[in-house]
Amino acid sequence: MRSPSLGLALLLLLLAVGARLSLAYPGSGYSPLEDDEDVYAHNRYKDTPWCSPIKVKNGYASCRSPHGGYYKNVLGTKCDIRCQKGYELHGPQQLMCQSDKRWSGKVLCKQKRCPTLLMPPNGGFKCVDGAYYNSRCEYYCSPGYQLKGDRIVQCMDNKVWSGRPASCVDTEPPRIQCPSIKEKIAEPNKLTARVFWDTPEGRDTADGILTDVTLKGHPPGSYFSEGDHKIQYTVFDRAGNKGTCKFLVKVKVRRCGKLNAPENGYIKCSGDGDNYGATCDFSCIGGYDMQGSPARVCQYNLGWSGMDPTCTPMSINVGVRTAAALLDQFYEKRRLLILSTPTAANYFYRLQLGMLQPALCGLDLRHVTVIELVGVYPAQIGRIGLRLMPPALALQLRLLLRIPHYNFNMVVVDKHGVDKERYPFPATPAELFTLIDTFPLRKDEMKLQAESGQSCP
Repeated sequence: MRSPSLGLALLLLLLAVGARLSLAYPGSGYSPLEDDEDVYAHNRYKDTPWCSPIKVKNGYASCRSPHGGYYKNVLGTKCDIRCQKGYELHGPQQLMCQSDKRWSGKVLCKQKRCPTLLMPPNGGFKCVDGAYYNSRCEYYCSPGYQLKGDRIVQCMDNKVWSGRPASCVDTEPPRIQCPSIKEKIAEPNKLTARVFWDTPEGRDTADGILTDVTLKGHPPGSYFSEGDHKIQYTVFDRAGNKGTCKFLVKVKVRRCGKLNAPENGYIKCSGDGDNYGATCDFSCIGGYDMQGSPARVCQYNLGWSGMDPTCTPMSINVGVRTAAALLDQFYEKRRLLILSTPTAANYFYRLQLGMLQPALCGLDLRHVTVIELVGVYPAQIGRIGLRLMPPALALQLRLLLRIPHYNFNMVVVDKHGVDKERYPFPATPAELFTLIDTFPLRKDEMKLQAESGQSCP
């Protein structure tokens, strides 16, 4: 038989074990035998409100419980909310478990977003993942534009795009195509040629707009002188870029080679003297006749027309029958100074001859021939230098020019047979030269004489 005290002790032990086993959480996999302190705490706070566990997508919560480290969602628990890199918190940074078993607020970690990129003028961009954190955007430009700045930018954690803002700038010059070399032969009897070409049109590779076109050189349709001429066109676009093209205008003059004046003669040429179409006129000094071609023309085949001219001593025929025939020999060749006197002993006649003798060179340079009519018909004679004229011819000359035979008289006749001046008294060479130098063609003659270096001793 067992003692009553032993049985009572065994009963109390079983009740204690049973009571302890009743504290286990069904299905939790947790045994109170493992942590006596937790069981104690649970028994102590069995009436404390519990909030649902905090789950932060793309983030995490760091909680502190007033009742110990195990109880992370009991009344009074505070949780600091943080988001992963690239995300930002929407809601309070700290939550607290309240008596109604609810947290004090709602939180959300949203992906960070950079501001929308501005579309660059004359370009654009393409992005991967929009404008969110870590997304990449690549800029591009329209044809004719160059990218300035970073081509690729990335959305950073501070919600700012990396790199410099991109822009599309027009750095490519406009294009312009000039014509090829323009060659032209000078027109006949000219040293210039008129040259035409189509004005080149520029083209801008960007927006197609040109602001200005400048020309350096003569415009098309101008007359160009012999040689090479540089023509340059420059076009500008709205960005200030410029494009340039150049070409040459070549003008050639066909030349026959220079001609020389004949001995005892002059030459006067049009144009440049030997260019295609130029005409060279020849003349002889006083007392010489022209033999050959008085004018020659430079032809397209680079040869001169006609024959080489020569100047031969003038042969005066005093055996003609009429005074008109005599004067015809001097037409457009010589001027005439006719002295008429009734007798060789006439004082004025002798005085006039004395003054003319030293001036014969000057008279010859001025194409003047002296004719003397001495005496009265039938004893009248005429003289040209050493050549004597028949009395009848001398009489006809007096009658034709209406020169009186009874006193001294001097008549000046020009190359065209025009009676220019009459002197009833002797005249000095200076007076005669002043008169003769005002005759037609005298300026040309003086220029030719100066060029040939003719002068009197």
